[in-house]
Amino acid sequence: MNTTDQQSKIVLVTGGSRGIGKSIALNAAKRGIGVILTYNSQPEHGKAVADEINQNGGKAVALQLNSADTGSFSNFSKQVLQVLKTEWDRESFDYLVNNAGIAQRTLIKDTTEEMFDQLVNVNFKGVFFLTQKLLPFITEGGQIINISSGLARFAFPGVAVYGALKAATEGLTRYFAKEYADRNIRVNSVAPGAIDTEFGGGKGDEGHRHQIAAGIALGRLGVADDVGLFVASLLSDDSRYVNAQRIEVGGGIMI
Repeated sequence: MNTTDQQSKIVLVTGGSRGIGKSIALNAAKRGIGVILTYNSQPEHGKAVADEINQNGGKAVALQLNSADTGSFSNFSKQVLQVLKTEWDRESFDYLVNNAGIAQRTLIKDTTEEMFDQLVNVNFKGVFFLTQKLLPFITEGGQIINISSGLARFAFPGVAVYGALKAATEGLTRYFAKEYADRNIRVNSVAPGAIDTEFGGGKGDEGHRHQIAAGIALGRLGVADDVGLFVASLLSDDSRYVNAQRIEVGGGIMI
């Protein structure tokens, strides 16, 4: 593990049990950052990531969180405080990565109000109110990173609600940065491009995947570590003057 001063830092990663969130958690831990990660309905996945970090000399705890259930956020905050005290002897943490999210491929004409509300609750409402609830426990000079999507910038049929909500989250990023500047808390959004875990999990139509890759300057779909490595690198004072920005990690997609 890294022996720099990052060992005194702690990150909370929502949706950290798989995909991009898992990569963020693992790569942050490799830099010596303590990790609190959340899972929704599969505790074994959350435990597996925490165990991997702990077995490799880091420190991690997995907590259950349903990002759509704003009524559970008060109790979740208490669990976070308890873990901070028992595991790190602290009452605050340094970085919040709002990664948890869901997508649904449905054309506008087929989108129901129930689908719409579910996407809003997880991808926007949950981000807003969880951040609001946790902000008192983020240290002065800390950082919040909201995971957005390249779909906030370019449009594909079937993801209108998801893409629009990610665009809204990028707008929200700037407002959080403005209102919490007095605490020197930086807030940025990172927008993954075409990441393989999000395009059929490697099981989608091969022709379609090649077509997408052809529209990327680097000539390939991204993988979870392409995003996880970057987000982990952003969690340091090396980025101390980067604030209220949208940073796309997409290999040069659709340029």
